[in-house]
Amino acid sequence: MRDRVAEGRGSAPLAKYVGLLDLLAAGGPATPAELVTRTGLARPTVYRLLANLENLGLVRRDGTGAVRLGLRLIRWGQAALDLDVVQVSRPVMTALHQQTGESVQLYVPDGDARVCVMAVDRGAGLRDTVPVGARLPLDRGSAGKVLRAFGAVRVASEDDPELAAIRRQGYAESVAEREPGVASVSAPIRDPLGVVVAAICVSGPLSRLGPSPGARFADAVVEAARQVEAAWARRER
Repeated sequence: MRDRVAEGRGSAPLAKYVGLLDLLAAGGPATPAELVTRTGLARPTVYRLLANLENLGLVRRDGTGAVRLGLRLIRWGQAALDLDVVQVSRPVMTALHQQTGESVQLYVPDGDARVCVMAVDRGAGLRDTVPVGARLPLDRGSAGKVLRAFGAVRVASEDDPELAAIRRQGYAESVAEREPGVASVSAPIRDPLGVVVAAICVSGPLSRLGPSPGARFADAVVEAARQVEAAWARRER
């Protein structure tokens, strides 16, 4: 099956480079021949793009000859995550993880998706573990609901009854919406100007959080969001 990186706007040279990097980020190491098949690009084009990316340190070859993302991207990724909300959230998220014993994530909106920009996990390999950088849908999961309900992203209808209920109660919960067997609770985080820019989330197995995860963790998650906001406001003074 071809992922095709060269359709529509993807015909631009930069988009081809980004498309290759996206494929490696999503699918892991791949041989140049596999990338030719997956992209739908001509073999000489793929090999030329890979050679340029390798010269720039953006991809590298492993011992088997497969292409991997380059270590230069680590520095770029760290710089991209140098967000105020990440910096002020880190100690609060660690405390929330210790308090709940569950995985804690921080999401920010990015176009038609949400991106995990920080995570404190239980380290048990459970399905509720979300890697930093993961792009997840806005229409499934408590964090997506929070970002939609509080205006961090544009929604089709401001009168959606579920989103209105989330605004009234100040948090969202979800049960097996994005991933079977996983439940979560999320609350909005506002910047010092009062604009919702992120969502803090506690997630874990449904067997532990139960069918009403908000009843168990909503108070803790909402309080954590307020602590982040307070720390952010103090920093801006």
